[in-house]
Amino acid sequence: MLWRAHCISLFSLQNAEPEPRSLSLGGHVGFDSLPDQLVSKSVTQGFSFNILCVGETGIGKSTLMNTLFNTTFETEEASHHEECVRLRPQTYDLQESNVQLKLTIVDAFENYLQEELKIRRSLFDYHDTRIHVCLYFITPTGHSLKSLDLVTMKKLDSKVNIIPIIAKADTISKSELHKFKIKIMGDLVSNGVQIYQFPTDDEAVAEINAVMNAHLPFAVVGSTEEVKVGNKLVRARQYPWGVVQVENENHCDFVKLREMLIRVNMEDLREQTHSRHYELYRRCKLEEMGFQDSDGDSQPFSLQETYEAKRKEFLSELQRKEEEMRQMFVNKVKETELELKEKERELHEKFEHLKRVHQEEKRKVEEKRRELEEETNAFNRRKAAVEALQTQALHATSQQPLRKDKDKKKSDIGVQQSGMSLSSSKVMMTKASVEPLNCSSWWPAIQCCSCLVRDATSAKGTLY
Repeated sequence: MLWRAHCISLFSLQNAEPEPRSLSLGGHVGFDSLPDQLVSKSVTQGFSFNILCVGETGIGKSTLMNTLFNTTFETEEASHHEECVRLRPQTYDLQESNVQLKLTIVDAFENYLQEELKIRRSLFDYHDTRIHVCLYFITPTGHSLKSLDLVTMKKLDSKVNIIPIIAKADTISKSELHKFKIKIMGDLVSNGVQIYQFPTDDEAVAEINAVMNAHLPFAVVGSTEEVKVGNKLVRARQYPWGVVQVENENHCDFVKLREMLIRVNMEDLREQTHSRHYELYRRCKLEEMGFQDSDGDSQPFSLQETYEAKRKEFLSELQRKEEEMRQMFVNKVKETELELKEKERELHEKFEHLKRVHQEEKRKVEEKRRELEEETNAFNRRKAAVEALQTQALHATSQQPLRKDKDKKKSDIGVQQSGMSLSSSKVMMTKASVEPLNCSSWWPAIQCCSCLVRDATSAKGTLY
Protein backbone atom coordinates (compact mmCIF):
# COMPACT_ATOMS: atom_id res chain seq x y z
CA MET A 1 0.00 0.00 0.00
CA LEU A 2 2.85 2.38 0.83
CA TRP A 3 4.60 1.55 -2.44
CA ARG A 4 1.41 2.22 -4.42
CA ALA A 5 0.90 5.60 -2.73
CA HIS A 6 4.50 6.49 -3.39
CA CYS A 7 4.13 5.65 -7.09
CA ILE A 8 0.96 7.69 -7.42
CA SER A 9 2.61 10.65 -5.74
CA LEU A 10 5.68 10.33 -7.96
CA PHE A 11 3.48 10.07 -11.07
CA SER A 12 1.60 13.22 -10.14
CA LEU A 13 4.83 15.09 -9.53
CA GLN A 14 6.23 13.99 -12.89
CA ASN A 15 3.11 15.19 -14.78
CA ALA A 16 2.91 18.50 -12.96
CA GLU A 17 4.35 21.45 -14.90
CA PRO A 18 7.45 22.80 -13.14
CA GLU A 19 7.44 26.47 -12.29
CA PRO A 20 9.99 28.48 -14.29
CA ARG A 21 12.99 29.71 -12.36
CA SER A 22 14.50 33.13 -12.81
CA LEU A 23 18.17 33.20 -13.69
CA SER A 24 20.59 36.08 -13.94
CA LEU A 25 22.80 36.52 -16.97
CA GLY A 26 26.52 36.86 -16.60
CA GLY A 27 26.76 39.24 -19.52
CA HIS A 28 25.00 40.59 -22.62
CA VAL A 29 23.47 37.88 -24.79
CA GLY A 30 21.62 39.87 -27.42
CA PHE A 31 18.02 38.61 -27.43
CA ASP A 32 16.93 42.06 -26.28
CA SER A 33 17.13 43.01 -29.95
CA LEU A 34 14.23 40.64 -30.81
CA PRO A 35 11.63 43.46 -30.91
CA ASP A 36 13.87 45.37 -33.29
CA GLN A 37 14.17 42.23 -35.43
CA LEU A 38 10.41 41.83 -35.48
CA VAL A 39 9.95 45.45 -36.43
CA SER A 40 12.50 45.16 -39.22
CA LYS A 41 10.93 41.96 -40.52
CA SER A 42 7.41 43.40 -40.37
CA VAL A 43 8.51 46.49 -42.25
CA THR A 44 10.09 44.32 -44.91
CA GLN A 45 7.09 42.01 -45.29
CA GLY A 46 4.45 44.66 -44.95
CA PHE A 47 1.00 44.24 -43.41
CA SER A 48 -2.42 43.14 -44.54
CA PHE A 49 -5.54 44.89 -43.35
CA ASN A 50 -8.96 43.95 -44.69
CA ILE A 51 -12.07 46.08 -44.23
CA LEU A 52 -15.67 45.07 -44.87
CA CYS A 53 -18.01 47.99 -45.58
CA VAL A 54 -21.71 47.25 -45.14
CA GLY A 55 -24.49 49.76 -45.75
CA GLU A 56 -27.17 51.03 -48.07
CA THR A 57 -26.39 52.26 -51.55
CA GLY A 58 -25.37 55.91 -51.64
CA ILE A 59 -24.74 56.18 -47.92
CA GLY A 60 -21.11 57.24 -48.43
CA LYS A 61 -19.01 54.07 -48.04
CA SER A 62 -16.59 54.82 -50.87
CA THR A 63 -16.29 58.47 -49.88
CA LEU A 64 -15.41 57.57 -46.30
CA MET A 65 -12.74 55.06 -47.46
CA ASN A 66 -11.18 57.72 -49.68
CA THR A 67 -11.24 60.20 -46.79
CA LEU A 68 -9.93 57.68 -44.26
CA PHE A 69 -6.84 56.76 -46.27
CA ASN A 70 -6.45 60.16 -47.93
CA THR A 71 -6.53 58.73 -51.45
CA THR A 72 -8.95 57.84 -54.22
CA PHE A 73 -9.81 54.19 -54.68
CA GLU A 74 -10.90 53.14 -58.15
CA THR A 75 -14.20 51.34 -57.63
CA GLU A 76 -16.84 50.13 -60.07
CA GLU A 77 -20.52 50.72 -59.57
CA ALA A 78 -22.25 47.58 -58.35
CA SER A 79 -25.19 46.23 -60.30
CA HIS A 80 -28.58 46.29 -58.57
CA HIS A 81 -29.78 43.21 -60.47
CA GLU A 82 -27.55 40.48 -59.05
CA GLU A 83 -28.99 36.98 -58.65
CA CYS A 84 -27.74 36.73 -55.07
CA VAL A 85 -25.77 38.64 -52.45
CA ARG A 86 -22.02 38.33 -52.94
CA LEU A 87 -18.83 40.05 -51.80
CA ARG A 88 -16.67 42.02 -54.21
CA PRO A 89 -13.09 42.32 -52.94
CA GLN A 90 -10.91 45.27 -53.94
CA THR A 91 -7.21 45.13 -53.03
CA TYR A 92 -4.83 48.12 -52.99
CA ASP A 93 -1.16 48.58 -52.07
CA LEU A 94 -0.53 51.62 -49.88
CA GLN A 95 2.74 52.96 -48.49
CA GLU A 96 3.37 55.47 -45.73
CA SER A 97 7.01 56.35 -44.96
CA ASN A 98 8.73 52.97 -45.42
CA VAL A 99 5.80 50.82 -44.24
CA GLN A 100 3.75 48.98 -46.85
CA LEU A 101 0.09 48.16 -46.28
CA LYS A 102 -1.94 45.77 -48.46
CA LEU A 103 -5.50 46.98 -48.00
CA THR A 104 -8.36 44.73 -49.06
CA ILE A 105 -11.90 45.99 -48.94
CA VAL A 106 -13.99 42.81 -48.44
CA ASP A 107 -12.93 39.16 -48.57
CA ALA A 108 -13.42 35.95 -46.53
CA PHE A 109 -11.87 33.22 -44.30
CA GLU A 110 -12.23 30.27 -46.69
CA ASN A 111 -9.17 30.99 -48.85
CA TYR A 112 -6.90 31.32 -45.83
CA LEU A 113 -8.17 28.06 -44.34
CA GLN A 114 -7.61 26.22 -47.62
CA GLU A 115 -4.02 27.48 -47.71
CA GLU A 116 -3.47 26.50 -44.08
CA LEU A 117 -4.71 22.93 -44.63
CA LYS A 118 -2.35 22.28 -47.54
CA ILE A 119 0.53 19.88 -47.02
CA ARG A 120 2.87 22.35 -48.66
CA ARG A 121 1.65 25.71 -47.47
CA SER A 122 3.30 29.10 -47.68
CA LEU A 123 1.65 31.31 -45.10
CA PHE A 124 4.79 33.39 -44.91
CA ASP A 125 4.12 35.27 -48.14
CA TYR A 126 0.43 34.39 -48.47
CA HIS A 127 -1.94 37.32 -48.79
CA ASP A 128 -4.09 37.27 -45.66
CA THR A 129 -7.66 37.65 -46.92
CA ARG A 130 -9.40 37.41 -43.55
CA ILE A 131 -11.63 40.37 -42.72
CA HIS A 132 -10.22 42.30 -39.79
CA VAL A 133 -12.95 44.87 -39.26
CA CYS A 134 -16.48 45.55 -40.46
CA LEU A 135 -17.57 49.17 -40.69
CA TYR A 136 -21.35 49.02 -40.49
CA PHE A 137 -22.92 52.21 -41.90
CA ILE A 138 -26.15 53.25 -40.19
CA THR A 139 -28.60 55.60 -41.87
CA PRO A 140 -29.11 58.79 -39.79
CA THR A 141 -32.86 58.43 -39.27
CA GLY A 142 -32.82 59.69 -35.70
CA HIS A 143 -35.22 56.99 -34.53
CA SER A 144 -33.77 53.52 -33.97
CA LEU A 145 -32.06 50.69 -35.83
CA LYS A 146 -33.95 48.92 -38.59
CA SER A 147 -34.75 45.23 -38.21
CA LEU A 148 -32.52 44.48 -41.19
CA ASP A 149 -29.57 46.19 -39.48
CA LEU A 150 -30.05 44.20 -36.29
CA VAL A 151 -30.36 40.87 -38.13
CA THR A 152 -27.29 41.59 -40.27
CA MET A 153 -25.08 42.62 -37.36
CA LYS A 154 -26.25 39.62 -35.34
CA LYS A 155 -25.13 37.33 -38.17
CA LEU A 156 -21.76 39.09 -38.45
CA ASP A 157 -20.74 39.57 -34.82
CA SER A 158 -19.35 36.02 -34.47
CA LYS A 159 -17.38 36.30 -37.71
CA VAL A 160 -15.82 39.76 -37.71
CA ASN A 161 -15.08 42.78 -35.50
CA ILE A 162 -17.99 45.21 -35.97
CA ILE A 163 -17.61 48.95 -35.52
CA PRO A 164 -20.94 50.74 -36.04
CA ILE A 165 -20.79 54.25 -37.51
CA ILE A 166 -23.48 56.79 -38.28
CA ALA A 167 -23.00 57.98 -41.85
CA LYS A 168 -23.70 61.52 -43.07
CA ALA A 169 -23.83 62.84 -39.52
CA ASP A 170 -24.11 66.41 -40.83
CA THR A 171 -27.77 65.75 -41.73
CA ILE A 172 -28.86 65.50 -38.10
CA SER A 173 -28.61 67.98 -35.22
CA LYS A 174 -26.27 67.44 -32.24
CA SER A 175 -29.10 66.88 -29.76
CA GLU A 176 -30.81 64.36 -32.06
CA LEU A 177 -27.45 62.72 -32.73
CA HIS A 178 -26.79 62.20 -29.03
CA LYS A 179 -30.22 60.62 -28.52
CA PHE A 180 -29.76 58.50 -31.63
CA LYS A 181 -26.48 57.07 -30.31
CA ILE A 182 -28.14 56.10 -27.03
CA LYS A 183 -30.99 54.36 -28.91
CA ILE A 184 -28.54 52.47 -31.13
CA MET A 185 -26.49 51.16 -28.21
CA GLY A 186 -29.68 50.21 -26.38
CA ASP A 187 -30.94 48.25 -29.38
CA LEU A 188 -27.61 46.46 -29.76
CA VAL A 189 -27.50 45.43 -26.09
CA SER A 190 -31.15 44.34 -25.98
CA ASN A 191 -30.73 42.18 -29.09
CA GLY A 192 -27.44 40.64 -27.97
CA VAL A 193 -25.30 42.08 -30.77
CA GLN A 194 -21.60 41.99 -29.84
CA ILE A 195 -19.69 44.91 -31.33
CA TYR A 196 -15.95 45.46 -31.13
CA GLN A 197 -14.81 47.08 -27.89
CA PHE A 198 -11.44 48.82 -27.89
CA PRO A 199 -9.13 46.91 -25.50
CA THR A 200 -8.38 48.38 -22.08
CA ASP A 201 -5.94 45.73 -20.80
CA ASP A 202 -2.92 47.55 -22.23
CA GLU A 203 -1.94 50.39 -19.94
CA ALA A 204 -0.53 52.41 -22.81
CA VAL A 205 -3.91 52.74 -24.54
CA ALA A 206 -6.34 51.77 -21.77
CA GLU A 207 -7.41 55.31 -20.94
CA ILE A 208 -7.98 56.54 -24.49
CA ASN A 209 -9.75 53.32 -25.49
CA ALA A 210 -12.08 53.53 -22.48
CA VAL A 211 -13.01 57.07 -23.48
CA MET A 212 -13.55 56.07 -27.13
CA ASN A 213 -15.77 53.13 -26.19
CA ALA A 214 -18.17 55.68 -24.70
CA HIS A 215 -18.36 57.53 -28.04
CA LEU A 216 -19.59 54.50 -30.02
CA PRO A 217 -21.14 54.55 -32.55
CA PHE A 218 -18.98 57.14 -34.29
CA ALA A 219 -20.83 59.85 -36.23
CA VAL A 220 -18.73 60.60 -39.30
CA VAL A 221 -18.68 62.83 -42.34
CA GLY A 222 -16.59 62.02 -45.42
CA SER A 223 -15.28 64.37 -48.08
CA THR A 224 -12.25 64.58 -50.37
CA GLU A 225 -12.91 68.18 -51.39
CA GLU A 226 -10.77 70.93 -49.92
CA VAL A 227 -12.44 74.14 -48.75
CA LYS A 228 -10.61 77.26 -47.63
CA VAL A 229 -11.37 78.06 -44.01
CA GLY A 230 -9.52 81.08 -42.72
CA ASN A 231 -5.99 80.92 -44.11
CA LYS A 232 -5.76 77.16 -44.76
CA LEU A 233 -7.38 74.48 -46.90
CA VAL A 234 -9.21 71.73 -45.05
CA ARG A 235 -11.27 68.74 -46.15
CA ALA A 236 -14.86 69.75 -45.64
CA ARG A 237 -18.34 69.88 -47.08
CA GLN A 238 -19.62 73.27 -48.23
CA TYR A 239 -23.26 74.14 -47.54
CA PRO A 240 -25.20 77.39 -47.97
CA TRP A 241 -25.43 77.72 -44.21
CA GLY A 242 -21.76 76.98 -43.53
CA VAL A 243 -18.90 74.49 -43.72
CA VAL A 244 -18.65 71.05 -42.05
CA GLN A 245 -15.00 70.20 -41.47
CA VAL A 246 -14.17 66.49 -41.65
CA GLU A 247 -11.24 66.64 -39.22
CA ASN A 248 -12.89 69.00 -36.73
CA GLU A 249 -13.90 66.96 -33.68
CA ASN A 250 -16.58 69.52 -32.86
CA HIS A 251 -18.28 68.74 -36.17
CA CYS A 252 -18.00 64.92 -36.36
CA ASP A 253 -16.17 61.84 -35.02
CA PHE A 254 -14.04 61.19 -38.10
CA VAL A 255 -10.75 61.84 -36.27
CA LYS A 256 -11.79 59.49 -33.44
CA LEU A 257 -12.57 56.73 -35.95
CA ARG A 258 -9.25 57.19 -37.73
CA GLU A 259 -7.29 57.18 -34.47
CA MET A 260 -8.97 54.05 -33.12
CA LEU A 261 -9.05 52.14 -36.38
CA ILE A 262 -5.62 52.85 -37.83
CA ARG A 263 -3.28 54.56 -35.41
CA VAL A 264 -4.07 52.76 -32.12
CA ASN A 265 -5.91 49.46 -32.56
CA MET A 266 -5.10 48.14 -36.04
CA GLU A 267 -2.85 45.36 -34.65
CA ASP A 268 -5.43 44.43 -32.02
CA LEU A 269 -8.05 44.09 -34.74
CA ARG A 270 -5.73 41.77 -36.65
CA GLU A 271 -5.02 39.75 -33.51
CA GLN A 272 -8.70 39.50 -32.55
CA THR A 273 -9.50 38.28 -36.05
CA HIS A 274 -6.87 35.54 -35.86
CA SER A 275 -7.31 34.39 -32.27
CA ARG A 276 -11.08 34.70 -31.94
CA HIS A 277 -13.05 34.83 -35.17
CA TYR A 278 -10.80 32.76 -37.39
CA GLU A 279 -10.21 30.12 -34.70
CA LEU A 280 -13.98 29.79 -34.21
CA TYR A 281 -14.47 29.45 -37.96
CA ARG A 282 -11.60 26.95 -38.24
CA ARG A 283 -12.89 24.83 -35.36
CA CYS A 284 -16.41 24.65 -36.84
CA LYS A 285 -15.10 23.69 -40.27
CA LEU A 286 -12.82 20.98 -38.88
CA GLU A 287 -15.63 19.58 -36.76
CA GLU A 288 -17.80 19.43 -39.87
CA MET A 289 -15.00 17.44 -41.51
CA GLY A 290 -14.99 15.00 -38.57
CA PHE A 291 -11.90 16.19 -36.70
CA GLN A 292 -12.07 16.72 -32.96
CA ASP A 293 -9.74 17.20 -30.02
CA SER A 294 -9.10 14.37 -27.56
CA ASP A 295 -10.27 14.71 -23.98
CA GLY A 296 -8.17 13.77 -20.97
CA ASP A 297 -9.92 10.40 -20.53
CA SER A 298 -10.02 9.44 -24.22
CA GLN A 299 -7.37 8.03 -26.50
CA PRO A 300 -4.96 10.39 -28.24
CA PHE A 301 -6.27 11.93 -31.41
CA SER A 302 -5.34 9.92 -34.50
CA LEU A 303 -5.50 11.58 -37.89
CA GLN A 304 -5.33 8.21 -39.65
CA GLU A 305 -8.31 6.83 -37.73
CA THR A 306 -10.30 9.98 -38.37
CA TYR A 307 -9.45 9.77 -42.05
CA GLU A 308 -10.51 6.13 -42.27
CA ALA A 309 -13.73 6.81 -40.39
CA LYS A 310 -14.56 9.75 -42.64
CA ARG A 311 -13.65 7.69 -45.70
CA LYS A 312 -16.00 4.87 -44.65
CA GLU A 313 -18.71 7.38 -43.86
CA PHE A 314 -18.20 9.03 -47.22
CA LEU A 315 -18.29 5.71 -49.09
CA SER A 316 -21.44 4.59 -47.28
CA GLU A 317 -23.07 7.93 -47.99
CA LEU A 318 -21.98 7.69 -51.61
CA GLN A 319 -23.40 4.16 -51.87
CA ARG A 320 -26.66 5.30 -50.31
CA LYS A 321 -26.93 8.17 -52.76
CA GLU A 322 -26.12 5.85 -55.66
CA GLU A 323 -28.89 3.51 -54.55
CA GLU A 324 -31.28 6.43 -54.24
CA MET A 325 -30.30 7.66 -57.70
CA ARG A 326 -30.72 4.14 -59.16
CA GLN A 327 -34.14 3.74 -57.56
CA MET A 328 -35.09 7.20 -58.73
CA PHE A 329 -33.96 6.30 -62.24
CA VAL A 330 -35.98 3.07 -62.23
CA ASN A 331 -39.07 4.91 -61.03
CA LYS A 332 -38.54 7.56 -63.65
CA VAL A 333 -38.23 4.90 -66.37
CA LYS A 334 -41.45 3.23 -65.20
CA GLU A 335 -43.28 6.53 -65.18
CA THR A 336 -41.97 7.27 -68.67
CA GLU A 337 -43.07 3.84 -69.92
CA LEU A 338 -46.56 4.37 -68.54
CA GLU A 339 -46.73 7.77 -70.18
CA LEU A 340 -45.55 6.33 -73.50
CA LYS A 341 -48.12 3.52 -73.33
CA GLU A 342 -50.86 6.03 -72.62
CA LYS A 343 -49.70 8.16 -75.55
CA GLU A 344 -49.60 5.04 -77.76
CA ARG A 345 -53.16 4.12 -76.78
CA GLU A 346 -54.35 7.63 -77.53
CA LEU A 347 -52.60 7.60 -80.90
CA HIS A 348 -54.11 4.20 -81.75
CA GLU A 349 -57.61 5.44 -80.90
CA LYS A 350 -57.05 8.52 -82.97
CA PHE A 351 -55.80 6.40 -85.88
CA GLU A 352 -58.86 4.14 -85.74
CA HIS A 353 -61.14 7.16 -85.69
CA LEU A 354 -59.40 8.69 -88.70
CA LYS A 355 -59.56 5.32 -90.46
CA ARG A 356 -63.33 5.12 -89.96
CA VAL A 357 -63.75 8.69 -91.14
CA HIS A 358 -61.64 7.92 -94.22
CA GLN A 359 -63.72 4.83 -95.08
CA GLU A 360 -66.93 6.81 -94.71
CA GLU A 361 -65.61 9.54 -96.97
CA LYS A 362 -64.43 6.94 -99.48
CA ARG A 363 -67.92 5.36 -99.55
CA LYS A 364 -69.52 8.73 -100.17
CA VAL A 365 -67.07 9.47 -102.98
CA GLU A 366 -67.85 6.10 -104.63
CA GLU A 367 -71.57 6.84 -104.47
CA LYS A 368 -71.02 10.25 -105.99
CA ARG A 369 -68.88 8.66 -108.74
CA ARG A 370 -71.60 6.10 -109.59
CA GLU A 371 -74.26 8.79 -109.69
CA LEU A 372 -72.07 10.89 -111.97
CA GLU A 373 -71.46 7.91 -114.30
CA GLU A 374 -75.20 7.22 -114.49
CA GLU A 375 -75.91 10.88 -115.29
CA THR A 376 -73.15 10.81 -117.92
CA ASN A 377 -74.57 7.66 -119.57
CA ALA A 378 -78.09 9.12 -119.55
CA PHE A 379 -76.79 12.28 -121.10
CA ASN A 380 -74.96 10.37 -123.81
CA ARG A 381 -78.13 8.41 -124.63
CA ARG A 382 -80.20 11.57 -124.86
CA LYS A 383 -77.51 13.17 -126.96
CA ALA A 384 -77.46 10.21 -129.40
CA ALA A 385 -81.24 10.27 -129.67
CA VAL A 386 -81.25 13.97 -130.37
CA GLU A 387 -78.55 13.62 -132.99
CA ALA A 388 -80.53 10.81 -134.72
CA LEU A 389 -83.70 12.91 -134.74
CA GLN A 390 -81.78 15.89 -136.05
CA THR A 391 -80.29 13.79 -138.86
CA GLN A 392 -83.74 12.49 -139.85
CA ALA A 393 -85.12 16.01 -139.83
CA LEU A 394 -82.36 17.26 -142.08
CA HIS A 395 -82.87 14.31 -144.49
CA ALA A 396 -86.61 14.91 -144.63
CA THR A 397 -86.15 18.57 -145.28
CA SER A 398 -83.78 17.92 -148.18
CA GLN A 399 -86.45 15.66 -149.96
CA GLN A 400 -89.30 18.20 -149.74
CA PRO A 401 -88.27 20.56 -152.69
CA LEU A 402 -88.27 17.65 -155.20
CA ARG A 403 -91.65 16.52 -154.16
CA LYS A 404 -92.91 20.08 -154.39
CA ASP A 405 -91.87 20.43 -158.03
CA LYS A 406 -93.66 17.24 -158.98
CA ASP A 407 -96.79 18.37 -157.19
CA LYS A 408 -96.75 21.72 -158.97
CA LYS A 409 -96.76 20.11 -162.40
CA LYS A 410 -99.66 17.83 -161.56
CA SER A 411 -101.79 20.41 -159.74
CA ASP A 412 -104.24 22.60 -161.47
CA ILE A 413 -104.21 26.34 -161.73
CA GLY A 414 -106.72 26.72 -158.81
CA VAL A 415 -104.58 24.86 -156.42
CA GLN A 416 -101.35 26.65 -157.55
CA GLN A 417 -101.83 29.64 -155.24
CA SER A 418 -102.29 27.50 -152.18
CA GLY A 419 -99.30 25.39 -153.31
CA MET A 420 -97.18 28.51 -153.58
CA SER A 421 -98.05 29.64 -150.04
CA LEU A 422 -97.30 26.21 -148.69
CA SER A 423 -94.06 26.12 -150.66
CA SER A 424 -92.95 29.46 -149.25
CA SER A 425 -93.67 28.24 -145.73
CA LYS A 426 -91.69 25.06 -146.38
CA VAL A 427 -88.75 27.07 -147.64
CA MET A 428 -88.77 29.16 -144.53
CA MET A 429 -88.89 26.05 -142.31
CA THR A 430 -86.11 24.43 -144.26
CA LYS A 431 -83.98 27.51 -143.91
CA ALA A 432 -84.55 27.56 -140.19
CA SER A 433 -83.65 23.85 -139.97
CA VAL A 434 -80.39 24.28 -141.85
CA GLU A 435 -79.12 27.31 -139.95
CA PRO A 436 -76.56 26.53 -137.20
CA LEU A 437 -77.56 26.55 -133.54
CA ASN A 438 -76.06 29.28 -131.39
CA CYS A 439 -76.41 27.59 -127.99
CA SER A 440 -73.81 27.98 -125.18
CA SER A 441 -74.54 24.66 -123.40
CA TRP A 442 -75.84 21.21 -124.18
CA TRP A 443 -79.26 21.51 -122.53
CA PRO A 444 -80.48 24.53 -124.57
CA ALA A 445 -79.06 22.80 -127.64
CA ILE A 446 -81.11 19.69 -126.95
CA GLN A 447 -84.23 21.79 -126.44
CA CYS A 448 -83.63 23.67 -129.70
CA CYS A 449 -83.05 20.42 -131.59
CA SER A 450 -86.17 18.86 -130.10
CA CYS A 451 -88.28 21.87 -131.19
CA LEU A 452 -86.88 21.79 -134.71
CA VAL A 453 -87.47 18.05 -135.04
CA ARG A 454 -90.99 18.39 -133.71
CA ASP A 455 -91.80 21.29 -136.08
CA ALA A 456 -90.25 19.45 -138.99
CA THR A 457 -92.23 16.28 -138.27
CA SER A 458 -95.50 18.20 -138.00
CA ALA A 459 -94.73 20.06 -141.19
CA LYS A 460 -93.93 16.78 -142.97
CA GLY A 461 -97.18 15.28 -141.86
CA THR A 462 -98.99 18.33 -143.20
CA LEU A 463 -97.25 18.16 -146.50
CA TYR A 464 -97.85 14.48 -146.92
